[in-house]
Amino acid sequence: MKLILAEKPSVAKNIADALHIKTKQDGYFQGNDYLITWAFGHLLQLYDAKDYDRSMTKWKMEKFPFIPEKFLYKVKTDVRNRNRADGGAQKQLQVIKRLMNRPDVEAIVSACDYDREGQLIGDSIINYIKPQQPVYRLLINEWTQAEVLHGLKNMQPNEKLRPLKDAGISRQWADWIIGINLTSVATLKYQQGSGKALNIGRVLLPTLKIIYDRDKEIKSFIPEDYFKLTATFSTNSGGTFQGVYQEKEQEKFKQKQPLEEIAGKIAKKQATIIDKQVEKKKEFPPFLFNLSNLQGYMTNRYNGWTSDKVLKVAQSLYEKKWITYPRTASTALDESLVGKAATVLKKLAEEVPYKEEIRFSKSKRVFNNAKVESHSAIMPTYLKPKRLTKDQELVYQAIKNRFIMQFMPIAEYEETRLFVKIEEPEVPGLFYTKGRVQLKEGWKQVEGIQSKETILPYVEPKETVAVQGSDVSSHVTKPPKPHTEKTLLRLMETCGKVSKEIGQDQEEEVTEVLSGFSIGTPATRAETIKKLKDVGYITTQRKNLVCTELGNRLVETFPIDRLFDLDFTGRLEKSLADIEKGKVDKQRFLETVFTFTKQSVGTIKQEAEVTINKVVQQKASKETLGKCPVCGSKVVEGSKGFGCSNWKSGCKFVVWKNDKYLAAMRKRATKTLVKGLLKNGRVYAKGLTSKKGKKFNAYLSYQKNASNDYFSWKMDFTK
Repeated sequence: MKLILAEKPSVAKNIADALHIKTKQDGYFQGNDYLITWAFGHLLQLYDAKDYDRSMTKWKMEKFPFIPEKFLYKVKTDVRNRNRADGGAQKQLQVIKRLMNRPDVEAIVSACDYDREGQLIGDSIINYIKPQQPVYRLLINEWTQAEVLHGLKNMQPNEKLRPLKDAGISRQWADWIIGINLTSVATLKYQQGSGKALNIGRVLLPTLKIIYDRDKEIKSFIPEDYFKLTATFSTNSGGTFQGVYQEKEQEKFKQKQPLEEIAGKIAKKQATIIDKQVEKKKEFPPFLFNLSNLQGYMTNRYNGWTSDKVLKVAQSLYEKKWITYPRTASTALDESLVGKAATVLKKLAEEVPYKEEIRFSKSKRVFNNAKVESHSAIMPTYLKPKRLTKDQELVYQAIKNRFIMQFMPIAEYEETRLFVKIEEPEVPGLFYTKGRVQLKEGWKQVEGIQSKETILPYVEPKETVAVQGSDVSSHVTKPPKPHTEKTLLRLMETCGKVSKEIGQDQEEEVTEVLSGFSIGTPATRAETIKKLKDVGYITTQRKNLVCTELGNRLVETFPIDRLFDLDFTGRLEKSLADIEKGKVDKQRFLETVFTFTKQSVGTIKQEAEVTINKVVQQKASKETLGKCPVCGSKVVEGSKGFGCSNWKSGCKFVVWKNDKYLAAMRKRATKTLVKGLLKNGRVYAKGLTSKKGKKFNAYLSYQKNASNDYFSWKMDFTK
């Protein structure tokens, strides 16, 4: 009997389906000589500082820096009460332990995601329980039946993944050490009043600095006036075209008067086409998506989308077996996937109107081992989804279209450049114009991309044309644009090394050179942006990201400059990537982090007293919403929920504002909803959203569990 440990219940179900196992027990599947159980992501977390030393319950400056001699793990805490273990995690961990200790289990298979975090999730559980059986690793990129069966035949001993585990542990411990120590001392030093801590993080601060720097560029930008001279020319055949005046290839002029004088001199003059350049150019499709590019594409194209949302939707498609692993940094496929890609393309091409133009080929732009880091680019699987939510449909179509584009004809256009000289000795410059005609739409048909065309009348070199009119126009230089999630993700991916002026192919070269040198990973960047918003360091203005006053004060006051330095953060991330490849020793990396943390805490302690954040406590409304169904006391609104006023005496009744059950249906607990529950025992809720994205109405009640003191939601549709 083999025991398979999956990262999530949905993945365990995929494995069970692949093995034709239907029997489900409490916390696992069983059949065909397999037991398949699951985690819920991380079931374990590192000890809090107070778990090592009870005196750390209250932060005191003299207690820091705090670095434990040995890092220990515990069952993850309940999000509602951090002083106790999460009941679901504790129960599932007991199920896993019981299964690992069964005498008929001969081997254990870790089937968590094939990445740094997945390795850490699986290994932390295995190391916590310490089973005696040999442990193997399932290394696959999608959850289709064919891939699962192939992976089970080609498992690796888990010990071979030790470098991946070391990288995961190093990331986790480093973030704990930096986060716990610097967040604590920064909050004690720079914050007045109690409340949320002043969050300090290895990835958080350099990301904040990117946005801060762009905000400063915009604020310090001084607009400048400039002028352009445009002439309209008529040809012998009756056609017209416009040209912009240039001197030494410069078309923007600071003074208006000289251009007005030239405009007067060229009026109704003859001009000659002194050069005509015609060139056919090719337009290649954009590369396959990695996670950052997918997030940038979706957030830029659709209002209201965040990179965090894109990741969640892509992850759901992955767990449903419809796309390959989404948390990838690669924009190419491994060369071993040629056969699989051909099969997928054949299935996807069956129903598209341009299927006759689709041709599979093994090109280096698509299949290139040198451009694959751990995981290949995102692509669809051979399974075609039958039912998708609206959000899933948008993300799936983007991935599907990007994949098909790679096997469509290359788009082609013809570009014509004309250089025109006025027959006037006092006009030293030339007039320049450019036209473009699309010759072949090619891959642009996939998303109906409209090509911009500027059609010029036909002229020959040395042909004479007449000046029909001219115009001197006024312009103002524009400041840099604020960052969006798309531009921020790109800079995080390359640690700020990619210039906005370079093209896509050059971006690929830069990314390849900088492999591993980044801010965060594809899996964590969305979470970082979301956290910057949640802690109040940045905010959104439409699609733009801008610093708040708190964010500005933090950057300008917090004395640990290296935490804002992109190169420092990039080197740390590069070291983690090198640990993963077995090139850097874990202990050496951690010693560097420990030394940096000790020095930083010392620096903060010596700094002058300055207030970065002043917390003003907002008094919660004392309006009585109804009687507590447990003890009859008043139910009032608090900052996080609607709870019993008798809570100090132990009454546990509360309806959380961010209740997960309601949030899953895109609903939030409100005073009106709670009043209805307390008055009538149930409430009619409108505009609930199903998992498939459909709106519906239902009656909700909030009933006490028979086995404990907590409440659960019930839904029904009867009046």
